[in-house]
Amino acid sequence: MLGYCAFILADTWIYQRNASLTLDRAHLRPPAPPGPGARAMGGLVGRIEIQRLGLSVIVAEGTNDATLRRAAGHIENTALPGRPGNVGIAGHRDTLFRPLQNVRQDDVIVLTTLQGAYRYRVVSLKIVPPSDVAVLNPDGNEILTLVTCHPFNFIGPAPNRFIVRAKRIASPQG
Repeated sequence: MLGYCAFILADTWIYQRNASLTLDRAHLRPPAPPGPGARAMGGLVGRIEIQRLGLSVIVAEGTNDATLRRAAGHIENTALPGRPGNVGIAGHRDTLFRPLQNVRQDDVIVLTTLQGAYRYRVVSLKIVPPSDVAVLNPDGNEILTLVTCHPFNFIGPAPNRFIVRAKRIASPQG
């Protein structure tokens, strides 16, 4: 059991490190041609950061078990950063999204993609049942919704979902 846990932790750490290096190297190349919103590169969507919490997590496309074991996952059929709509990102509460238990309203979330950095300000926090998928509905604005299980210290499958909703804000340059 300890060996399996060590493997999972090492696999996650290696994936996060390699994907982060890939993203950083891509930013050293000439900029991607302008286009509407972010696009994934080989399943890599970008990196989500909340400086106050020390959170820095790679975001990959999809929410299957393998993806969520290594990264936060971009929820299928939700918007991509830079496009109107709701960018949905899910992560496990007991690993990469553990710091979200300390998130506060007005915290700034930066989602860096190959097309640039998108900044969001947290506007609400709430707890909903897993069946409440309306939290992923678009509202005409560029919003970001982070989803993880709740309560954070629950053992086993958690009964609820913790929702962090953030609205896109202008970057310092514009």
